[in-house]
Amino acid sequence: MLIKLTGGKVYDPANGVDGEVRDIFIENGRIVSPEPTAKVDHEYALHGRVIMAGGIDPHSHIGGGKMTIARMMLPEDHIGNEVARTELTRAGVGHAVPSTMTTGYRYAEMGYTAAFEPAMLPANARQAHMEMADTSIIDKGAFVMLGSDDFFLRQLAAKADFSAIKDYIAWTMHAAQAIAVKVVNPGGISAFKFNQRKLDLDEKHTYYGVTPRDIIVNLARGLNELGVVHPLHVHGCNLGVPGGYETTLATIKGAEGLPIHLTHIQFHSYGTEGDRKFSSAAAQIAEAVNANKNVSCDVGQVMFGQTCTASGDSMRQFVNTRSADPKKWVVMDIECDAGCGVVPFKYRDKSFVNALQWAIGLELFLLVNDPWRLFLTTDHPNGGPFTWYPHLIRLLMDKNFRRDMMQKINQDALQYSTLGSLDREYSLYEIAIMTRAGPAKSLGLVDRGHLGVGAWADITVYDDNPDREAMFTTPELLFKNGELIVRNGKIVKVVNGGTHVARPNYDPGIERSLKRYFEDFHTVRMDNFRLSDDEIINGGRGSLIIQPTRARAA
Repeated sequence: MLIKLTGGKVYDPANGVDGEVRDIFIENGRIVSPEPTAKVDHEYALHGRVIMAGGIDPHSHIGGGKMTIARMMLPEDHIGNEVARTELTRAGVGHAVPSTMTTGYRYAEMGYTAAFEPAMLPANARQAHMEMADTSIIDKGAFVMLGSDDFFLRQLAAKADFSAIKDYIAWTMHAAQAIAVKVVNPGGISAFKFNQRKLDLDEKHTYYGVTPRDIIVNLARGLNELGVVHPLHVHGCNLGVPGGYETTLATIKGAEGLPIHLTHIQFHSYGTEGDRKFSSAAAQIAEAVNANKNVSCDVGQVMFGQTCTASGDSMRQFVNTRSADPKKWVVMDIECDAGCGVVPFKYRDKSFVNALQWAIGLELFLLVNDPWRLFLTTDHPNGGPFTWYPHLIRLLMDKNFRRDMMQKINQDALQYSTLGSLDREYSLYEIAIMTRAGPAKSLGLVDRGHLGVGAWADITVYDDNPDREAMFTTPELLFKNGELIVRNGKIVKVVNGGTHVARPNYDPGIERSLKRYFEDFHTVRMDNFRLSDDEIINGGRGSLIIQPTRARAA
């Protein structure tokens, strides 16, 4: 069936289209260029509407043990946020940590067609993928965590041949069915178990004798030489620490030009000026990002209200337990290879610290010049639920609205931020880059995030409402692989999204040493540790989308 979307204003940055009135044709789930005489089976008249590719969230905690823990420990998050079943959709609950199916529905109702879990433990990959399989409609993918695992740290400590290190990285990506690799507080999760309560970039792990710098450089180099498109996803040292911006600057410099992605960079941009020894260092961080083209980042914007912080960074989450609201938390070890911290939290607009965090995130958005290297996130749910995105987009596009919101927060905090002096307003084209084309390019999604011929027809249609929050809250239409899924913000069809994975080459010989290691130290055998394709496909309930990698360097 040939479908025609007629007369919409198209914003497609990957193809240089900035608000041009164009027709889009869909056939067999993809965007096509039909013959002039081709018969159109169904036409949508979209004159005056805004058309973009489906939204892509490159960093959202939607699967894995930490989310299950958060849902179990926070019945308060369920109350008042119940969603009744309909003829099409299942019942669900939750605000900060919505249940799996509800998460998928809310993303789709907001015009998104993909979201990526950024912190999947190799030992927990099976459970994480099961949760993501339950996350309806949207495509998924996950970044596997390395950097505090014993096998990798042993390799570094023994100065193993770098080819073997690359083999281990690639093997882990295959075993966990991952699209990318993330490092969380490099070495710090492990060091915490050896009674270290901090680990700076050049501080040695007391047991292995390696530094976070060693870990970052080896992982970044390994991924680059393996040809994995998305660079190492870095949750750096000293998250949330006043003065931690110096570590962030040192991390950028220490990458030695290798591609890296700095995640939730707002939490790594704190200075120490003023009586309270807490200030914004967003200007310094933005300057460094602007000057280093090898660096991309997402913001992790703080939004006011109740949420739940969930992270593999057990070292920093242990510190945050004193601020838990409500007063309960979980910090745990997993297989001696990683950690998990779940701490509920409420951001308050009258709090000096929380107001400054909010301002720092907006500063970063407004000071980083290149939207192709800066992505719109709240680090869901750590800075706030992803459902805040339409409000955040309005803050970026409307300086008068932003100034109105600034009047409602702690005014002392604004003295330590440059936010009040920033007049930049994002355009729809730039929003399309940050929420569609940029993440797709960074993740290597060659046929998503754009509206060119051959792309899968993941398409969002918006009313061109001057109130950009209202506009991005309720799309008029959402197509997923060419099928109409959402009309006027309501689900009209439920489908199962695919799972994006990357499969860099590795020498199978690595399995000889891994098998011995698993038998000596793990609670499961190596063969049971690996997640098979069939477990994701699950009789047709899911599908695998294998993204290409570049050729492996010698």
